Amino acid sequence: MKLPPFKLEEFWKKYEFSTPYLLCCSDPESWKLQELLKLADPESKQIWETLSLGYTEVPGHPLLREEICKLYTKIKSDQVFTFAGAEEGIYCSMRTLIEPNDHIIAIDPCYQSLKTLPSSFGGKVSSISLIAENNWQLDLEEVEQVFQENTKLIVLNYPHNPTGSLLSKEVFEGIIQLARKHDAYIFCDEVYRFLEIDETKRLPSIADAYEKGITLNVMTKSFGLAGLRIGWIVSQDKKFIDSVSSYKLYTSICNSAPSEILALIALRAKKHILARNRKLILENLDILDAFMDRNQDILKWVRPQSGTIGVIKLLLPISIEDFSKELAEKEGILIMPGSVVGLPGNYFRIGFGRKNMPEILKRFEAFLQKYRK
Repeated sequence: MKLPPFKLEEFWKKYEFSTPYLLCCSDPESWKLQELLKLADPESKQIWETLSLGYTEVPGHPLLREEICKLYTKIKSDQVFTFAGAEEGIYCSMRTLIEPNDHIIAIDPCYQSLKTLPSSFGGKVSSISLIAENNWQLDLEEVEQVFQENTKLIVLNYPHNPTGSLLSKEVFEGIIQLARKHDAYIFCDEVYRFLEIDETKRLPSIADAYEKGITLNVMTKSFGLAGLRIGWIVSQDKKFIDSVSSYKLYTSICNSAPSEILALIALRAKKHILARNRKLILENLDILDAFMDRNQDILKWVRPQSGTIGVIKLLLPISIEDFSKELAEKEGILIMPGSVVGLPGNYFRIGFGRKNMPEILKRFEAFLQKYRK
């Protein structure tokens, strides 16, 4: 089956490097190479300085996989498999899991490939739509209602992209119980884990909490290192890990050697990196709170609980597509219409993880004043 256009990535391809003020970025402020290298411990610094630019091990550098293990409580290094970014991990996982007529449950909105790949591989996807009126919260009863005898996989996306919502502990545990009862897999995109606004609400990784749980993560989001293109899949299910590894041989085969060592440096300095990123998003979120209060006659939102992005509803009598086009053309400011991320209605995605967000927000607010006049 032919893959449909990837709306979000097509959007970025068109606008990311041609629009001066990006107000919808999904990753935090990136680190400069020299900043990262200053954080290197003696061992990783020596590896970097003597690095040979040859092929790397298919599963990933052994030291990198050992460091990834430290993010989890029940995962061993042979249950970690690295990829060239998150998308490759999603693709190889879905190719491994999905067979024709398998039933899959997915959440809307979500990162598009989490839904389109299972469907393209012959699966039958049932979607559960999150709504603002319910604070973008997932209803466990809805999951139970769409569950079928041949449900093979539940696809989660938490902390949620793009709304920034979190699963409650009760819903999280209820989904695991449902999957365990029917011997189904749970795949969870956890790329914003560690950026919960209230850290006491951080849930266990699905790979730790469930024996058939599969976790996806990447250096891009919480760690702010998109350019490394290093992601990973972890699971207690070693048979799945062994199977998914075979598909990587048809994609990237192995990772970039410099990227692996830079990822190792970052993970060994994760407390410092996450602290800096959290400080930035919390400061920006305070500014964004005040902005939303001042403009509540035009804009409405459910405040994000995690990550670097949120969803805002435009209350003006104009479509969000026309509004965002005018904003980009007249002010050079880029917001992302909800339709790009599979969200119907007059919503748009906003990012608050970049240092220049306050500056862009001032320009955006001045543009809104024109509509009041």
